[in-house]
Amino acid sequence: MAKIGLFYGSTTGNTKDTATRIRTAFGGDIVTVASIAGATAEDLNRFDVLILGTSTWGFGDWQDDWAAFQREVVQVDWSCKKVALFGLGDQYGYPDTFVDAMGFLHDMVAARGAQMAGVWAGQGYDFASSCAYRDGRFVGLALDADSQSEMTGPRIREWVQGLKGELGL
Repeated sequence: MAKIGLFYGSTTGNTKDTATRIRTAFGGDIVTVASIAGATAEDLNRFDVLILGTSTWGFGDWQDDWAAFQREVVQVDWSCKKVALFGLGDQYGYPDTFVDAMGFLHDMVAARGAQMAGVWAGQGYDFASSCAYRDGRFVGLALDADSQSEMTGPRIREWVQGLKGELGL
């Protein structure tokens, strides 16, 4: 069975909470959860599959921990990794940059050869623009803990179920 590492950057705790909920939806021990703050390329290289989570700040800015990790990115062997993403944003407060950081994260790892997984349908959202929205889908699981918190649990469960199938778990 594939070893899955879930790394997140969290400022207020919402992304950390989401990471824990995703781990639970997978069934526990199959997923190792850790903050990207202080993580090294070696930490990520230990896993066959990576789930990376970030929030978007202000008008489309990186979450601070991911901004700091960017210098480590070049040392990760992305070519042998399957990578899925989840992102948190506020579609009503920042409708022009909803989950943009997830799109930035996607571009950063896909350009280095990662095999991307876990795209998510774009239905049920109300936003104007997103760097993470392409061809009618998000590049990963898009969540809005501010305006659609009641949808977070069902979306996580559905996404994890699809991701398990995609990963052959």
